[in-house]
Amino acid sequence: MQAQATMPFARPRLRVKGRTLPAIGGALLIVIVLCCFIGPLLYRTNQTDAQKALLESFQNAPPGAHHLLGTDQAGFDILGRLMVGGRTSLEIAFAAAFLATTAGTIWGAVSGLAVGPVDSLMMRIVDIVISIPLLFLVIVLAVVFRPTTPVLILVIAGVSWAGTARLVRAETLSLRERGFVEAARSMGAGGRHTIVHHIFPNTLGTVIVNAVFQVADAILLLAALGFIGLGVSSPQTDWGSMLSDGVNYALDGYWWETYPAGIVIVLVIVALNLLGEGLQAGLRPPANT
Repeated sequence: MQAQATMPFARPRLRVKGRTLPAIGGALLIVIVLCCFIGPLLYRTNQTDAQKALLESFQNAPPGAHHLLGTDQAGFDILGRLMVGGRTSLEIAFAAAFLATTAGTIWGAVSGLAVGPVDSLMMRIVDIVISIPLLFLVIVLAVVFRPTTPVLILVIAGVSWAGTARLVRAETLSLRERGFVEAARSMGAGGRHTIVHHIFPNTLGTVIVNAVFQVADAILLLAALGFIGLGVSSPQTDWGSMLSDGVNYALDGYWWETYPAGIVIVLVIVALNLLGEGLQAGLRPPANT
């Protein structure tokens, strides 16, 4: 009887059915990203000079022909500020998610392949990071370090990698018992070769799904920091800072200073969650070997 060849790993594949909601989420996310990065080139507004903005427009002006979503207390166009702030928010969120996912994946893979004290020490560090309340830790770090864009990326990534590390370690513990991994190690494959050629390809689906949710978490964390005044420094802005500024005038009836930023944050989070859940359902785990 001819033996059936065993593939070293199974690449994740998308199922044909059940892609409507993920497609909606992906399309919505693409539209928002394009609006934030290309929109300012088409809808040109002043978002840096407050004195010039006051000369060109009125404070707290309602939506109209000249300002589609009105102006804020400084005279800045809300729509233009929404796009510029969204660009900052998305840049920070995607960069932080990338760093957190990369660091967590490497940490979890190394810990899963290690044995004894090394694995225990690495996971105790992960447990310590996870045990600290996330928002509290982010606020402390944002207060200690001046909240610039690079600092916010590092701060958010620095508190977000531990969850990915624990997830990848669990996958690695399962994979290292597979036949192809044991065969590679028995043939003299080192830890780096095993991680790069066997662990990473088989955890790719899990890592991709986790990265999508990491972006959503990063946007929420950045919005929370901006809302309490620890976002990017003026004249830059982000969606959380816009919410914080608009709340001060919400009772005066200036709804256009609060609702647009809040609605966009909700739409982005919903889009990312739809996309992430669709990928989670559609990416097939590797077959047992």
